[in-house]
Amino acid sequence: MKLVLKGLTKVYPARGKKGKPVTAVDHFDFEIPDGKLIGLLGPSGCGKSTTLYLICGLEKPTDGKLYFGEDDVTDLPPENRGVGLVFQNYALYPHLTVEQNITFPLENLKKAERPTKEEMHTRAVEAAKLVQIDGLMERKPSELSGGQQQRVAIARALVKMPRVLLLDEPLSNLDARLRLQTREEIRRIQRETGITTIFVTHDQEEAMSISDMIVVMKDGVVHQIGKPQEVYDDPVNLFVAKFLGTPPINTFDGHVKDGALYIGDAKVLETPGVEDREVYVGIRPEGFRLSPDGPLVCDLTGVDVMGRDTSVVSTHAASRDVNVRSIIDSEDAATITGKQVRFTLRPSKVLLFDHETEERIRYGNK
Repeated sequence: MKLVLKGLTKVYPARGKKGKPVTAVDHFDFEIPDGKLIGLLGPSGCGKSTTLYLICGLEKPTDGKLYFGEDDVTDLPPENRGVGLVFQNYALYPHLTVEQNITFPLENLKKAERPTKEEMHTRAVEAAKLVQIDGLMERKPSELSGGQQQRVAIARALVKMPRVLLLDEPLSNLDARLRLQTREEIRRIQRETGITTIFVTHDQEEAMSISDMIVVMKDGVVHQIGKPQEVYDDPVNLFVAKFLGTPPINTFDGHVKDGALYIGDAKVLETPGVEDREVYVGIRPEGFRLSPDGPLVCDLTGVDVMGRDTSVVSTHAASRDVNVRSIIDSEDAATITGKQVRFTLRPSKVLLFDHETEERIRYGNK
């Protein structure tokens, strides 16, 4: 099912005499292709969950239109939209078994649309097999782990055979290892069913790992839409660049003079086509190369070994962050001596941003 959002806007009215209206979603325009998994990504309060509730009908838009395929569903009640919604807190009924929780949406259909008991059981078993909990059908939620409860919630959403599956931060209550496992399961389920899926998260690693496309939001405004790796490699502004990446991008105060980039007094890179100006410099952690005569000199703080890679932690007077984090091969860590480290930079991992607007400045072929 293709989804089309046209100028979708949600404004909450002011509260109190001194309050101001709050724009949670501001003119969201996007066409979600059929059968894709889309990640809505952004910090808390950016409007991603509100967008999800607008799509499922729990919230009504202040302005704009919403289409499922060619059908205008802007004013259609939630129960008639054909969506499956999985909440952050699972929202399972503690007194019901797993099977009863899964079939609950079917039990509440109008009599003319309600399947028979046998059909409900068959569909519940099919949904449970899809999420690999078919051996737990007689248990109560209290007898399940967090990951198993989440699978029950997903099965309950799938049993209705929805046109669109909506996931509202479904992994935030799970531990790190279980989150990894469950997000892989969500991707598998989405591929097997082919259901158009929208996945809301503030965790950029989650969004990038399973999404066909990501939508990066801030303060209700969409900043960038694209394939995860493309957005990571080619962010449109400093906010997007800083939000994506683990460890996050390193930022410095810099300036361009005579076609070259300077951080402090050090000339670190050629930047053809960029006029003389003050800039913000973003350097991805993997953009540093240890070099005995490298132009960027940092004061060494520590070296963290992370298996295959090593994180070099240092400081620099022009850095806008407390620490500069550089990812290097573990083999190169043995070459680090003394209280300073020197780097050359990989041009493809160095991004420039306007000092006033924080918009991207392109140079060379970037």
